[in-house]
Amino acid sequence: MQKSIAKPDAPAGLPRVETSSLTPAASGAMQRYMQLLLLVLAAGGIYPLLYLRQVYQTTMLDVLHIDNAQLGYLYSVLGIVFFLSYLPSGWLADRLAPRLLICFSLIGTGALGLWYSTAPAFHSLLVIFCCWGLTTGLTFWASVLKRVRMIAAPNEQGRFFGLLDGGRGLVEALLATVALALFAAATGSGRGEAAGLRHVIYLYSFTCIALGALMSFFKDPAPSQAQSQTAEAGTGGSLWRDLATLAAIPQLWLMAAVVFCGYQMFWATYSFSAYLQQGEMHMSVVAAGMVTTAKLWMRPIGGIGGGFLGDRFSNLRVLIWALFLAVAGLIGLILLPALRNMALLGAVVLFIGLMTYAIRGLYWTLLDYCAVPMRITGLAIGLVSLIGYSSDIFLPLVNGYITEHYAGMLGYQLYFAYVAAMARSAVLPRSCSSA
Repeated sequence: MQKSIAKPDAPAGLPRVETSSLTPAASGAMQRYMQLLLLVLAAGGIYPLLYLRQVYQTTMLDVLHIDNAQLGYLYSVLGIVFFLSYLPSGWLADRLAPRLLICFSLIGTGALGLWYSTAPAFHSLLVIFCCWGLTTGLTFWASVLKRVRMIAAPNEQGRFFGLLDGGRGLVEALLATVALALFAAATGSGRGEAAGLRHVIYLYSFTCIALGALMSFFKDPAPSQAQSQTAEAGTGGSLWRDLATLAAIPQLWLMAAVVFCGYQMFWATYSFSAYLQQGEMHMSVVAAGMVTTAKLWMRPIGGIGGGFLGDRFSNLRVLIWALFLAVAGLIGLILLPALRNMALLGAVVLFIGLMTYAIRGLYWTLLDYCAVPMRITGLAIGLVSLIGYSSDIFLPLVNGYITEHYAGMLGYQLYFAYVAAMARSAVLPRSCSSA
């Protein structure tokens, strides 16, 4: 990719939507931040249950009686459902109340988690992961992102998206710390890793159900006149005409490519716990879990800090530098095991986490460069997600294949090399100079 993403005027025939009119004049900062807080709690509570592998991968393999390849199949199924859900998710977000969609998602995800806690057979696990793809993809994803864009003022896009990702990271880190304490207590008392994992799943499942019940008591804010008009226009529009409108925005395709490359870096962090338990390092499950849980605490720092830096300097410029530094850190993970310095290796893991979460907090701010009409923002989010997160389908299979066929440290080094190469393709020197 050698093109830069410039902030354009609206494409020919497409009215430029002024985001300043999208924030209700009567809505004060406190009200908007309260709405953001609810979204942060929802996003922070719903996804950790799906991705327990980033801390408990080896335990999951033992308790669920599956191997790395089968684990890859589970996450590939999840990715396929995500892929099929992204566009419909955007369509729903443009037409239904976000509160109802989010409540359904939280309660449904938690209920599936209770089934998951029974360690069912592999075919049942496939059903669970498939349904999780619907409750966290179809009815949740675009609703949250569209709501954030609607409540953020024009000069707050970076900080609001940064607060969303950093704030959900804070929620995830708090939950992960409690979960690890429960796991350590269960294993330390002699009840075994199966009981520890079950307690972890209970924590996340009941948290989702409680958050869903809590959000059902809150009402969606009344839309402004401008939002009402664009919503009415959206309901009467043709889906194919709206897709054609989005397809005519070249900056949207560049954004999708950046998300595609950057998201693979985030996927690499799911393997850090298993990586630290390989080779001569051979950390225990609890020790590796402590390092990767500490990494989760980098998310509020990286997400929020990156968002504020993006508003101060340039969202695109800060994003590009974060990508470059994350790639450098991943190369460090490939080379550093030869030094056998655990402290340095742990510091690199934390640094990669910091940069990766800054990337996640910033790449949705690129919507502001694309002149997307608010009435089809949900559809735009779905389209970008369809491309940007398509690695959910094949990356688990790549990870499973490499780590099964190249056992131990070598497999993870090869996998990290692939991810670093993909993320490097999103680092655009000319974009840095022109951002």
